[in-house]
Amino acid sequence: MTKVHLEHVPDLIEKAGEIRKHLCRCARYAGNVHIGGPLSATDVTVALYYKYLGFDPDNTEDPNRNMFVLSKGHNGVLLYCIFCDMGMHEWDDLLHNYNKIGYRFGAHPNRKYVRGIEVSTGSLGHGLSWSVGFSHANRNEGIASRIYCLLGDGELEEGSNWEAIMYAASHSLDNIVAVVDNNQCSASFMAGENIKWNTMADCWRAFGWDVHEIDGTNMYEIDRTLAALPPVDLASPGKPICIIANTTKGQGVSYMTDRPYAWHIGGLDDEKLAETEVLIDRYTQEQKARS
Repeated sequence: MTKVHLEHVPDLIEKAGEIRKHLCRCARYAGNVHIGGPLSATDVTVALYYKYLGFDPDNTEDPNRNMFVLSKGHNGVLLYCIFCDMGMHEWDDLLHNYNKIGYRFGAHPNRKYVRGIEVSTGSLGHGLSWSVGFSHANRNEGIASRIYCLLGDGELEEGSNWEAIMYAASHSLDNIVAVVDNNQCSASFMAGENIKWNTMADCWRAFGWDVHEIDGTNMYEIDRTLAALPPVDLASPGKPICIIANTTKGQGVSYMTDRPYAWHIGGLDDEKLAETEVLIDRYTQEQKARS
């Protein structure tokens, strides 16, 4: 395997389209999978893994590496598809043994069994706390790398997140970047039905974070935002960073975005998969036309 790096935004958009189609093939061959959330998180996750993490499939334990913590662990299939695309695991293993007893690819990722996973997650609200620990450890070791933590908007109803948010700002942990996949829909509620935000960005700012709110469906905007992040400064630390990526559950597949609450988990038959791949190809070309 070789280190993967896609420099140009149209290439990242193409890769996001490929990963979306792989996710939908999982929903066909592996049966019911978490699909809406992985689709909404695809663009920012692809940008990180294929450009900004410096991810090396052959060296996943480098102590100086940037790290990606998937706090919304039910989106594990998204990372599985990326790792298979990079040649780290076999597609047949994923498509035919997903979430089966005795096999590696569970509905929630397990670090013991899936190479490339940083933290075993699934109980929502824990990933950012792990990121705080990694951040402290890196600072103590003089390592100026970043910890990116992907959270869901529904997950931010968990109190443990706000303890970690408060702690990170209090200790100037500017080597953490929290990325919120703000797809407006959890497993049980549409945005605002359970917790009503004043604005999510204002809440993070009130806790002392540097906040960037972006269109999480626009790869050009994602790329500009990630490229503009300041370097980690061990000598003069600043604020931790939050990127709120506004998305829609099921992004890239119109019949899913029209009914996001119905596509938290789902499966596809052959006919629906063929239709879905056409929709993803069309969506990918539309994204390339943006700037």
